[in-house]
Amino acid sequence: MASRGALRVAAQHKTLVAGAAIVAVVLAAALISLVWTPYPIDVLSVADRLKGPSPAHLLGTDQFGRDMVSMLMVGARTSIAVALLAVGIGILVGVPLGLLAAARGGWLDETLMRANDLVFAFPALLSAVMITAIMGPGAINAILAIGIFNIPVFARVARGGALSLKSREFVLAARVAGKGEVRIIAEHVLPNIANLLIVQGTIQFSLGILAEAGLSYVGLGAQPPLASWGRMLNEAQTMMALAPSLALYPGLAIVVTVLGLNLMGDGLRDLLDPRLKRRTV
Repeated sequence: MASRGALRVAAQHKTLVAGAAIVAVVLAAALISLVWTPYPIDVLSVADRLKGPSPAHLLGTDQFGRDMVSMLMVGARTSIAVALLAVGIGILVGVPLGLLAAARGGWLDETLMRANDLVFAFPALLSAVMITAIMGPGAINAILAIGIFNIPVFARVARGGALSLKSREFVLAARVAGKGEVRIIAEHVLPNIANLLIVQGTIQFSLGILAEAGLSYVGLGAQPPLASWGRMLNEAQTMMALAPSLALYPGLAIVVTVLGLNLMGDGLRDLLDPRLKRRTV
């Protein structure tokens, strides 16, 4: 009964429903591509190059004769995997650091926050470009580069949320009861900042997809034969005069996915934080 009530409340947030629907479609395409695509993307067919939409190829083919629907499906898998793993790195490393800084304070807090400021001094994409340029191109290095930038983001969110709860009555009561800092964080702090971390996670997920596309576009992300939306844009730029749709499809895929994630994040913020809850329209 409680789950049904939660679903009814969530359904009232139209931005959340719209964003979740878009994200669900993209996720479904990515998951399906693990076991099936209309055509294999690693098989080139010169005879079929630059064909327009048809029953055989719903969105046509690219300059190598590869099916565009298949490329978009595999590209979704690559972009989502890179962004998801990068966000995971940010959460697994950044959240404990932020909670540690809030709990200990003093020189440790100051050192961690100044290190955060140093990372924030560089734009996210520029930082990722520098890291992948040093470590070499590839999807794994793109994940590490984007994940490293996500660490201070989640550290700052976790620290801010923990500090706002530090003087609350239930935390003080737990401390008086003899609970240690680790137990207080696990039982009282983390559950109460989970909403902040979830919303921030959706935002960083969308930024991760943009960062992956940017890195792949400049040749520092996913490498052939792995398909990526950013790499599809890179390969399409020389064919703009002959087939502009080659750039249109991956570009739209990126825009729609990021839009869906932002709508979902906005809806989750309204749903999970009563102070920011707005009247649904």
